[in-house]
Amino acid sequence: MAGFLDTALSFPTVLFSFLLLVVVGYWLLVLTGVLDFGDDLDVDGAPGGFLAGLGLGGLPAAIVFSLLVAVAWFVSLAGTVLLDGLGLGVGARVALSVGVLLVALLGAWLVTRLVAVPLSRLLPTGTEASRHAFVGSLCTIRTGRVTADFGQAEVTAADGSSAIVQVRQPGAEPLRAGSSALIYDYDVDGEFFWVMPAGIAFDPDPSRHAPM
Repeated sequence: MAGFLDTALSFPTVLFSFLLLVVVGYWLLVLTGVLDFGDDLDVDGAPGGFLAGLGLGGLPAAIVFSLLVAVAWFVSLAGTVLLDGLGLGVGARVALSVGVLLVALLGAWLVTRLVAVPLSRLLPTGTEASRHAFVGSLCTIRTGRVTADFGQAEVTAADGSSAIVQVRQPGAEPLRAGSSALIYDYDVDGEFFWVMPAGIAFDPDPSRHAPM
């Protein structure tokens, strides 16, 4: 037990050990009803937008954050155990520990992305009818760019709840993270929304913004 604690509290595992305690504490509060699942470790929408930029959108931030921390903690713990058995000097140990940290972060991102993509399909943000209700609404872009095959945005429903949705634009108008856009159509097959910059929302000829 003492050896496990020493490993868990050594660099780089200690960085994720404290985060893991936060995650476990959060889920315990959710299970006991102290917190609602809607309180998903999100602060003013920033974590959700950041995770979407990493390709980890489509799921509540609490789930994605929990997966990232759990996988990173396990990988760093395993790497630290391996380093302990090598009997390295201080300099080599520090250098390899930094390498373990980077591997843990990369491994956490890869595993979480592999899990998040299929899981987001099992947990859709709403029915097709509710998605069509977003048409005509303004949204806030959460990715660095929006193209014909890439982009995500945050949209607020009538009940005040918000969701991260897939968005696309047929043109090349600049749409950056934080900018406003108008949702003007929903693609049922692709399960994404067509958007245009909010500045041209009242263009007298909106047909030129329609997908070809």
